[in-house]
Amino acid sequence: MNTTQTAVQKIPAGMHSLTPHLVCRNAADAIGFYERAFGAVTLGRLPGPDGKLMHAMLKIGDSALMLNDEFPEFGALGPQAGATSPVTIHLFVEDVDATFARAVEAGARVTMPVADMFWGDRYGKLEDPFGHQWSVATHIRDLTPEQIAAAMPQGCPDAQA
Repeated sequence: MNTTQTAVQKIPAGMHSLTPHLVCRNAADAIGFYERAFGAVTLGRLPGPDGKLMHAMLKIGDSALMLNDEFPEFGALGPQAGATSPVTIHLFVEDVDATFARAVEAGARVTMPVADMFWGDRYGKLEDPFGHQWSVATHIRDLTPEQIAAAMPQGCPDAQA
């Protein structure tokens, strides 16, 4: 009997402490969208007995994204296009303009066009066809907190932060 056990990593290799897990109506289509829009790579799928996806793991850049189909019987419902989700997933990319264009071509809806922002990012926002909100950015300038505060437009909701 082997009494030597290998220590199990508490956070699996390749994972970060925080990983978004989305519920999507028609998760297979969502995976296709994320592949086209954001260059996602599918790491695994666990289909259920009825053909729905119980679980899928994607990689976008250096981060994981988990998702599954809706299962109303278990309270797992995704947002739907047109009904704004209270959650935004932020994605840093090398070229925000190219990524934004791919996402729109793949079916995303622009909610805020890409522009240079006072905090040092080139940034825009999208809603994917499954109702999830995304902000996409490329960092273009390093600024101090004082420079950001000085550049912040009047009336910005974060002006008192």
